[in-house]
Amino acid sequence: MKPEFWDSACRGLSRADPVLGRVIRDCGPAHLVPRGDPFVTLARSIVGQQISVKAAQAVWDRFATAAGDVTPLRVSRMRAATLQGCGLSQRKVEYVKDLASHFRSGAIDPARWQGLDDEAVIADLVEVRGVGRWTAEMFLIFNLLRPDVLPLDDLGLLRAMAIHYDGAPRSAAAPQGKAARERAVALAQRWRPWRTVATWYMWRSLDPLPVDY
Repeated sequence: MKPEFWDSACRGLSRADPVLGRVIRDCGPAHLVPRGDPFVTLARSIVGQQISVKAAQAVWDRFATAAGDVTPLRVSRMRAATLQGCGLSQRKVEYVKDLASHFRSGAIDPARWQGLDDEAVIADLVEVRGVGRWTAEMFLIFNLLRPDVLPLDDLGLLRAMAIHYDGAPRSAAAPQGKAARERAVALAQRWRPWRTVATWYMWRSLDPLPVDY
């Protein structure tokens, strides 16, 4: 299901930013696909940390097949060796196990997030082991469908912005450091209040596989 703000955001972004407008046109009718289950969204984000979209999808497919039913109860009962056999590092195994424990105990209560702003949700989520700001921002984008998230720790976003706005070659690594983040913030001012949508199209411009966490 397409987010209700998607078409309006695309029109507004295309008017405000011709460079992004071209990217949107080139990508065609694709759109962000929301994830309805909070646990699955967070687990997918943990799996996808620091690896490519393609690699993350492959690991997730193996993980989901092994689990059969990706729920806090089921994941909490899976053996570490089984999870590592799916391609998760030892650290990520610990993280998904801890995530499952938080959901089972009620320490994470998704119902309360609807009334919180973005920064409050992030503050809540980063209390979970293995959930940093980037993972929390992926949750805001893919589960809560918050429209104005700019994940400055995402190397794919920074690389795409360097390519499209600074003429960097596609083979170049993502720029990093304070200067790169400040440059991204400045460029993204014209994307407000739809920075989530702009970010998704930046990802798509690098990889035809839709980003999905």
